Amino acid sequence: MSRRRAGQGLGYLAEDAAERAVYVVSVAAELAGMHPQTLRQYDRLGLVSPARTRGRGRRYSHRDVERLRRIQALSQEGINLEGIRRILDLEARVEELETDNARMRSREAVVQRIFAAAADGEVQVVAPGRRGRGPAEHRPERGGERPMNMANTASTAGTRGTVSTALVPTRSIRFPQR
Repeated sequence: MSRRRAGQGLGYLAEDAAERAVYVVSVAAELAGMHPQTLRQYDRLGLVSPARTRGRGRRYSHRDVERLRRIQALSQEGINLEGIRRILDLEARVEELETDNARMRSREAVVQRIFAAAADGEVQVVAPGRRGRGPAEHRPERGGERPMNMANTASTAGTRGTVSTALVPTRSIRFPQR
């Protein structure tokens, strides 16, 4: 049985296939459904920036063709070229901010973990908003009193022949909201 390599068929595109500048102006224009002169104008206006060959010829990537299709759709809705430029810039900025936001949220999730030390010295992760507790026999009844400090809890645990696993939250780091 033969294995297919990247680039052999639509389902097996290489990871960077969308970024590769492979289409000449005429092919990109045909794929986007435009006249080649329109692509040259969009390049001059900065709406699309194709890669250049050594001889300064334009080479468009699949992503460039998709951008051209987006420009065409906006244009057909009656938006002028300056409006299209602003829309595309804002869409790119939103995408960048969403990526940054996702990265910051994943970092915050790691930082939001609270580490606590049990009476026996074991370090544990406690979910934010939850308090670590020892075994059920050390928990006070509803409305009952809680031990005043860890030494009190540990001494109570020692008399029963067990070691307390009561958790003591250390500190939680929070980033300022923007």
